Amino acid sequence: MCSCVRSSRAMAPALLPRLLLPQMGFRLAGRGLWTSPQCLAVSGDSQLPPVPGQARVVICGGGIVGTSVAYHLAKLGWTDIVLLEQGRLGAGTTRLCAGILSMAKPISIESKMANYSSSLYQQLEEETGVKTGYVKTGSLCLAQNQDRFISLKRLATRLKVLGINCNIIKPKEIAKLHPLVNIHDLVGALHLPDDAVVSSPDVNHALAVAAARQGVQILDRTAVQQVVVEKGHVMAVETDRGSIECEYFVNCAGQWAYELGQASEVKVSVPLHGCEHFYLLTKPLQEPLAPNTPVIIDMDGRMYARPWQGGLLSGGFEKNPKPIFTEGRNQLEIQNMQEDWDHFEPMLSALLRRMPHIEMAEILQLVNCPESFTPDMRCLMGETPGVSGYYVLAGMNSSGLAFAGGAGKYLAEWMTYGYPTANVWPLDIKRFGNLQSSRTFLRHRVMEVMPLLYELKVPRWDFQTGRQLRTSPLYDRLDTQGARWMEKHGFERPKYFVPPGKDLLSLDQSKTFYKPDWFDIVGAEVKCCKEAVCVIDMSSFTKFELTSTGNQALELLQYLCANDLDVPVGHIVHTGMLNERGGYENDCSVVRLSKNSFFIISPTDQQVHCWSWIKKHMPNDPHLHLEDVSWKYTALNLIGPRAMDVLAELSYVSMTPEHFPSMFCKEMSVGYANGIRVMSMTHTGEPGFMLYIPIEYALHVYNEVMSVGQKYGIRNAGYYALRSLRIEKFFAFWGQDLDTFTTPLECGREFRVKFDKDTNFLGREALLQQRQEGVFRRFVMLVLEDHDTELDLWPWWGEPVYRSGQLAGTTTSSAYSYTLERHVCLGFVSPPPGPEGLPTPITPDFINRGDYEVNIAGQRYPAKAKLYPFSSLFTQQKRRKEDMELSNLQGK
Repeated sequence: MCSCVRSSRAMAPALLPRLLLPQMGFRLAGRGLWTSPQCLAVSGDSQLPPVPGQARVVICGGGIVGTSVAYHLAKLGWTDIVLLEQGRLGAGTTRLCAGILSMAKPISIESKMANYSSSLYQQLEEETGVKTGYVKTGSLCLAQNQDRFISLKRLATRLKVLGINCNIIKPKEIAKLHPLVNIHDLVGALHLPDDAVVSSPDVNHALAVAAARQGVQILDRTAVQQVVVEKGHVMAVETDRGSIECEYFVNCAGQWAYELGQASEVKVSVPLHGCEHFYLLTKPLQEPLAPNTPVIIDMDGRMYARPWQGGLLSGGFEKNPKPIFTEGRNQLEIQNMQEDWDHFEPMLSALLRRMPHIEMAEILQLVNCPESFTPDMRCLMGETPGVSGYYVLAGMNSSGLAFAGGAGKYLAEWMTYGYPTANVWPLDIKRFGNLQSSRTFLRHRVMEVMPLLYELKVPRWDFQTGRQLRTSPLYDRLDTQGARWMEKHGFERPKYFVPPGKDLLSLDQSKTFYKPDWFDIVGAEVKCCKEAVCVIDMSSFTKFELTSTGNQALELLQYLCANDLDVPVGHIVHTGMLNERGGYENDCSVVRLSKNSFFIISPTDQQVHCWSWIKKHMPNDPHLHLEDVSWKYTALNLIGPRAMDVLAELSYVSMTPEHFPSMFCKEMSVGYANGIRVMSMTHTGEPGFMLYIPIEYALHVYNEVMSVGQKYGIRNAGYYALRSLRIEKFFAFWGQDLDTFTTPLECGREFRVKFDKDTNFLGREALLQQRQEGVFRRFVMLVLEDHDTELDLWPWWGEPVYRSGQLAGTTTSSAYSYTLERHVCLGFVSPPPGPEGLPTPITPDFINRGDYEVNIAGQRYPAKAKLYPFSSLFTQQKRRKEDMELSNLQGK
């Protein structure tokens, strides 16, 4: 290790506040009430000001996230807001933030938040007079190999759709932009000219000043002890200095958000965990770096570097992170933790390889500060499912500075309007349940998550830790038969089944943006679904039962659902649950079991969200009961033309369409087991049945089905085959293709809306207005042409779609169609704005007459757009008319 590192070890950890804080603009004063804004009274050290007895909103957390929420709420007209900080304002992770503001984020909503944050931080200085240290440096995301270069090209196409300035550059151009970067092992880079660096404490200070001027009360040295909840709603916040009655509480406690959620009367799950994060500071270089020198992000080297005071600030995300605070030991304020040069050495070596000329630079300090991470590398946002009025914004995964502005804006909109102005489902805290709150689970998962921030992620990658949390009763049986597993909402689901004799290890470890090793395996499963019969374990589906003594259950569903639920007993209705804007809050199948009993089947990741949506609109009626029965039933999807033969043999009942019509449910015996709910649908459009089996009978029914099915060529299949089948049939999935801003009219489902009935339902007025004005975007099916499956990059999702050379939309999901022998993408397209910049209604003629292209990592491939599936291409299957009716079914 170089001599400069040895000299730094002699520096005491206590030196950090003196060295770092003045240079990074950390401004704190007084005790108790925050004293910077002139509109606030100054309190002396001897006496703390009293807390107010009541407020409309209490925000816990005085870091950049909490002050952003306060700022944006005040901007939207909220008054009577109190922000509480247990230490000094901004003395948490905000104080030690590296200050990099980049828009190169893995998903679009995160890039949108970072883009907004950048605009906000630029104008804060003019608004408040507080300097924020904002310097537009640009950033360079480096690629050391072709796979990384492909991932950057994919990212660039997505960022350009959002209007974010970026371009792919060659190594020689990198050298022109940054004088210190060693380019000899680089393939290229993604250049984002508008990325920046700021002083995070100064931005925090500016947000607090602006919020205080709008009337927000800011109190430091005030710790929240618990949130008082009555009848499922926030009533008050108890602090160490008294109680504050309130309607809303916002948990922006960052590192302490998990403990705060657990400390309340009604426990709130905030799944995050802390890890140590290291970066070093150097003294000015011999030739000091200009303040606008680009930020370097070398993900293959697992390090980043930015200009800092003429020198460098450099850190990274190591492969072996160190979790912290696992025994509940918390600090009132974040202090620099113990140096660990041995742990930091790989990142230091990567820095010296990338910038060899800084070898003689003198290191000022090694900073070790905590960062909080979530189970899926995405932040936590929104109202908690169990407590009305309790909101969370935390778990920033080391991107708190980049996300704080946009995330604070969206959360403030959520609280004001009831929804944010963008689709934030990927960040919604309701994507998790209590099952992800285990400290052991979180500790193990974040040890994987932190390295993944810079890991190369190819399509269909899966988390490796925290697995086998929720499993079907058939898990062991399927596993021994070669099942390869994916995880959704903590539930293990089979991807595909590896035939005997295949190299299991190489298949599990294969990573590619091109044709995957499982291609032929999934193809064989799809072929069996179409020609014989397959079994797919779909037990992970969310399953509710809604019952009542009178017609309360029907009335509630008629209000929540767009489709008509007043159908004869045994009928299955596919419907959306819409919000007031007509967007999908849920996409489900509902079975009328009896006059006053309904069985609701929803996507796996809807378990918490759908439950909370129904509960939110349920009247307080003891005669109306909602039960989550997901764990009570194993679901087997029996797909293929021979499915009816298998079931007929097991039940001694005719399963032909004449005796068992499409979209119908019967309770039957299968083998020795009784009470099986058999439904004539498959969620793919293929002929077949769904079997909902009481869990104690699952193994018996599966064994019987596999035994009898041998003569019909039965085999196991997984979700990859299901994806291929549903996409070639043009079936939209909630959470991928459909979201809270997508209406039935935009995705060709107007026939599933009860416009002709004199029944009020959520979203009716919005849909009537949209039907009158026209829709401005449309869900389409795009079949790639002139795309070589063997040699070309595969589409994934988020690829830009061009019509006649103009950007028209993006894809939302894709799969290879083994029937069409081509790739199929689903997505939305829109016409260009009208003469005055107003949206233009879209027409079938606009879609049918365009020349389409799909941009995959910078290369455009021609595509044929359709509003309906390519049904003519399936006629060679010689399906019976009755089976073809199933093509109208919808998947989840």
